[in-house]
Amino acid sequence: MSQKFKNIRRRNVHIEDIIEETLNVKTILFRDKFCQLAKPGQYVMIWIPGIDEIPMSISVRNRLSLSGVTVEQVGEATEELFKKTLGDIIGIRGPFGNWFQPNTGNVALVSGGTGIASLFPLIETLIKTSAKIVAVLGFKSLKEIIFLNRIRKLLSDKRYHRIIVTTEDGSYGQKGLATDVVSSLLKKETFKMIYTCGPELMMRRVFDLAEESRTHIQVCLERIIRCSVGLCGSCFIGEYRVCKEGLVLSSEQLRQVKDEFGTFKRDFNGVKMHFKTTH
Repeated sequence: MSQKFKNIRRRNVHIEDIIEETLNVKTILFRDKFCQLAKPGQYVMIWIPGIDEIPMSISVRNRLSLSGVTVEQVGEATEELFKKTLGDIIGIRGPFGNWFQPNTGNVALVSGGTGIASLFPLIETLIKTSAKIVAVLGFKSLKEIIFLNRIRKLLSDKRYHRIIVTTEDGSYGQKGLATDVVSSLLKKETFKMIYTCGPELMMRRVFDLAEESRTHIQVCLERIIRCSVGLCGSCFIGEYRVCKEGLVLSSEQLRQVKDEFGTFKRDFNGVKMHFKTTH
């Protein structure tokens, strides 16, 4: 097999470190040469022996030559992955998909919940491009905040960067939603790009706000991904296979799928199902 396709094959890796982010979120670190070369926004397929294989965005690179994924307990596969301990073996395929395109000048990052984990490698890249960053981090409550201290270290120069944290219950930062802050910012400021990752309903609202202000946006989508190479069709949104043409979609692509984006997705059987609105 050529070097180009070696990353498609599964590699077994040992868990070398675990960071407990919150009670139900962990970052699992391992050593893999292909993941070290991953671009911000790319994902890997994680195989949990005897359970399932699931897609996860790479949230850590180059930490003592380690790479990592950030896991939230949301189902059987993630619960089993959450139980893993140091030295346990997991399988890795990838990295797959496209990636965020970095910009210079004023940019905004908007995350919801664990979506900040997917954006963290992008922040590391943007600070090298002389971008001026406004990071809007939305969480439900104080106890669910992750990555904040790491982001503060990266964006410590307050002459160029700002961090705005929101919680829905008001237990930390501004009370409300990240999208409320975005709406306010776009009335007063101009951005060359908005990058966002989080719940799809949140990202759809950010997209709509960006369209109103004629601001370009890049969105990191989550879909059920099985094959990761564009064959099975389980991850389609419009004409796009999220596993190959995503996870990151641009403003132009989102306009073509706006009837589906934030409206419905497909279940494990490929049947379309509506998103449940909570706000």
